Amino acid sequence: MSLEIINENEEKVSVKIKGVPLQYANALRRICLNGVPIYAVESVDMLENSSVLADEGVAHRVGLIPLKTDLESSKADNENDKIMLTLDSGISDETRTILSGDLKSQDSNVVPTSDDIPIVTLAPGQSIKFEAHARLGKGTEHAKWNSANIVTLTESDKDDERILTVESTGALNPKHIILSSVEQLASKLSEFKTTISEIK
Repeated sequence: MSLEIINENEEKVSVKIKGVPLQYANALRRICLNGVPIYAVESVDMLENSSVLADEGVAHRVGLIPLKTDLESSKADNENDKIMLTLDSGISDETRTILSGDLKSQDSNVVPTSDDIPIVTLAPGQSIKFEAHARLGKGTEHAKWNSANIVTLTESDKDDERILTVESTGALNPKHIILSSVEQLASKLSEFKTTISEIK
């Protein structure tokens, strides 16, 4: 088995995979899409909301905002720890659009991947205030924890060679997604081998 990076940038990476059966390569593709843990908002405690959007609508939008995930630098001690993000719009005499950049995170390493994602529009005199709680999760639980937007596996001219392309949501570096997925696949295969040997 061999992996060779043929194209890479901050958002997307393409890797040439050689000597790997199609079943394993496809398993790797699935893990890249929804098997690598990232942070996403799980719950929102609404403290104040005078906008036209219901509390549930605001919570849904905030939950789908992708968050940068840096497990090495994060303040979370384990996977069950939660990171709190807060937003307090205050009151203004002007119409405003509240954006993801208005969220304040208690962990500078867990922040929205973009500051320009709209959350809600406030008319003059309206305000919104809430606390959002983010935790690690996998896309197998909910799509908001998908580490990648698109993962494709394409055939090449050679029978034992395929191209795996991963486009990240921005939460993780795309190369990190592939490396983490390879480790997970190897671990699962090792566990399966151990289970089979115990049956004998």
